Amino acid sequence: MSEKDRDPKIQGEGDYESARRYRKDVERFVAENDTEELAREAAPDSEQEADEMLAAERKGRSRSKVRKPEDTQEDTQKER
Repeated sequence: MSEKDRDPKIQGEGDYESARRYRKDVERFVAENDTEELAREAAPDSEQEADEMLAAERKGRSRSKVRKPEDTQEDTQKER
């Protein structure tokens, strides 16, 4: 297929137009916001909240095809 016959809207593995829009939006967000301050605001306020956030992350990741070793170890320990 020649370059001229290709439809520029048809993408292979990735949608380049969407990727460019996303990258542009991220760059704008980083330029317009204090990301370090936002990270501090999002940090857990207590040990309990940190534990809850970690548990939620592990639960979500448990359904993923790729698991971190610590998630697998914790799942194994719970089964005993």
